[in-house]
Amino acid sequence: MPPRSSSKPEPAPASSEPAVEYRHWLMKAEPDSRIEKGKDVKFSIEDFEAIATTQWDGVRNHEAKKIMKERMKVGDKVLFYHSNCKVPGIAGIAEVAREGYPDYTAWDKSHPYYDPKSSADSPTWYMVDVKLLTRLPHFVPLKALQAVGSSSAGEAPAYLTPDQIAAIRGMALLNRGRLSVQPVGEKAFEAVRMLGERGGWEGLGAGAGTNKGAGAGSSKGKGKGKTEGEEEGEKKAEGKKRARGDGEVKAADAEEEGGLRRSRRKRKTG
Repeated sequence: MPPRSSSKPEPAPASSEPAVEYRHWLMKAEPDSRIEKGKDVKFSIEDFEAIATTQWDGVRNHEAKKIMKERMKVGDKVLFYHSNCKVPGIAGIAEVAREGYPDYTAWDKSHPYYDPKSSADSPTWYMVDVKLLTRLPHFVPLKALQAVGSSSAGEAPAYLTPDQIAAIRGMALLNRGRLSVQPVGEKAFEAVRMLGERGGWEGLGAGAGTNKGAGAGSSKGKGKGKTEGEEEGEKKAEGKKRARGDGEVKAADAEEEGGLRRSRRKRKTG
C-alpha cells in the first residue's frame, strides 16, 4: 500500500491471541537501500554476516513487540527473511542471543522510527538481539514456499514428508504474512531449513536460486519491489512498498502489520 501520511506507531490491539510455546520464529528485514529520515534502513544477509549479532530495533507493531518482549527466548531459532524486495524469501538462519529489552531507539529523535510517546522511564517498544548462524546455500523464495505448500507430496521435493509439506502450508508467512516478526512451527522450520540446505525444488517456484550474490533468487535480495506482498493475500498490498509498520519496511509494506524497519546502524552487539 502507498506510504501512509502518518508514521505513527500502530495502536495496541484490543485483545491478544493466547500464547503458544513457539521456539522458532521468522524475522524480516529489507535487503535494499531505502532512506528514511536521512538514514538507510537496509539490512541484508551480507550486512548480517558482517556483524554477526545485531539488535532488532525499530519494530513499531504491538503484536511483534509482544513476541519479542515476552515470548522469544535465548537460543530460539530464527528464519531471516528478505522483505520489501524483488524476490522476497529466506536467506539464513539465526538465533535469539538476548531476550527482550527496551528499544531505546524509540526515544532517539534522530532515529527513523522515533516515538515521542515512548521514554526510558516508560518504554513502549522492545527488541531482542539476534545472532546469525548460517547463510543458507539455497535462497528459499516466498514463491517456492507457496508452490511447495500448494503441491501434493509427489510434486514437492522427495525428502519432505507429508507432515512437513502441511506445516509449510500452515505457516503464518503464507496465511498472514504482513507481520514482520512471526512464529514458525518446528516442522515448518525444519522443512524450510532442508529446502535451504538441499535445494532440488527450484522448478516449483519462480525466482529460485542459490544464495550467492545479487539478482533474482539470490540472498542479496536485489530489487526493492514488494516484500512478501507476493503472498497471496499480499499481492494487492504488495506492489506498493510498505513501511513495515512495525518499524521495518516503510509504511509502504502494509504487508507487515507494522513492519520491521531496521535501521542501517548495523550496530554490533554484545
